[in-house]
Amino acid sequence: MQIIREAGHLPDALIALRAGAKSLALVPTMGALHAGHLALIEEGRRRADRVAATIFVNPLQFGANEDLARYPRREEQDSAMLDEAGCDLLWLPQPGEIYPAGFATTVSVRGLSDRWEGEARPGHFDGVATVVAKLLCAVRPDVAIFGEKDFQQLAVIRRMTLDLQLGVEILGVPTVRDADGLALSSRNAYLSADERERALALPQALNDAAERIRGGTPVGEALDAAKARLGDAGFSPIDYVALVNALTLEPLERAAGPTRLIAAATIGTTRLIDNIAVEA
Repeated sequence: MQIIREAGHLPDALIALRAGAKSLALVPTMGALHAGHLALIEEGRRRADRVAATIFVNPLQFGANEDLARYPRREEQDSAMLDEAGCDLLWLPQPGEIYPAGFATTVSVRGLSDRWEGEARPGHFDGVATVVAKLLCAVRPDVAIFGEKDFQQLAVIRRMTLDLQLGVEILGVPTVRDADGLALSSRNAYLSADERERALALPQALNDAAERIRGGTPVGEALDAAKARLGDAGFSPIDYVALVNALTLEPLERAAGPTRLIAAATIGTTRLIDNIAVEA
């Protein structure tokens, strides 16, 4: 695997990678990799001839009360994992390369960014859309691959890519979970052993709510039961538990069409998100 640390070396590396009209998949990450990220690399290898990844802890998507410095950084370990997974190129841009002196442009995706994570983390999706737009423009992949665990993020990136006519297919890969059902996340490393056990209430509450909704329980009643279960497990605050249209992310009072149950809540000092599909 080739590692690029300076943006000036990236164009030549990409030309060599694509030699012979090879197709290219891109997997953008913030590092602290786990099996969920490796599933994205695996999907990239199925979808394209070559796979590139980026590791960049994006300061623009961290809010005023979120600790950018605390985010785990494990470059050596992450690089080894990507190499073993069959990644062909890793780009490790520096903040000054992505946001040089005088940088004054951001990308905002109205509507899809307004609710849920956008309300809980003001400005977050502007940071996500901006950095992803810059990475896509720099690498120019045929397909870019993201996990469905960050479901709203995936919807925002799809809309941004279409609106800016970037010509990149955006592909979502189903959430990878531990054997007990907890969605894999870089933030799980912050959980104590006790918090990790109690965090299982999050996927369990969503699955129970889905079963209730499929069985005819009113949506509001099913969501209230899920929130109560999270509260009993020690989650506080509970930012949202909602049934939404999977395309527009608008809240629903009944399951109709493509739908998702989405949730975000904090246990200890760690904020977790999750979502599952609900068949109408």
